[in-house]
Amino acid sequence: MMMVLGMFVFELASAPYQTLEQSKSWRHASQTRIGTGPAHQFLGPDAETITLSGALYEELNAGEVSLLVLDEMANTGEKYFLIEGTGWIYGEYVIESIKTTRSLFYQDGSARKIEFNLSLKRITSDTLETIIGLLQ
Repeated sequence: MMMVLGMFVFELASAPYQTLEQSKSWRHASQTRIGTGPAHQFLGPDAETITLSGALYEELNAGEVSLLVLDEMANTGEKYFLIEGTGWIYGEYVIESIKTTRSLFYQDGSARKIEFNLSLKRITSDTLETIIGLLQ
């Protein structure tokens, strides 16, 4: 198992990802002042996103079925825990977008290769802190 999003397992047989891109940012407000430079104040963390990218091959994994499951999960609008196979808990995320590119077609028009980009957005919640507190 590479990672789980809710009950969906990313593994070689389902939807293995080749890259995991994580983006974090923090907010800083500024207020202009007369006769001097602007004052700055740290407001806290901003949006945190994770993008999983990979390629699915009909001969090796579930491909289309895995993408349909992720699509249905996204349609619910629910948040899901994202947990790495190492045990690292990333937090609660919603599926923000799924992008697919199909190539290497068979005669019937079905794709032999499907590349995907799955964008996840972290949802701020006290649930993770509660779980970590229970584990200590």
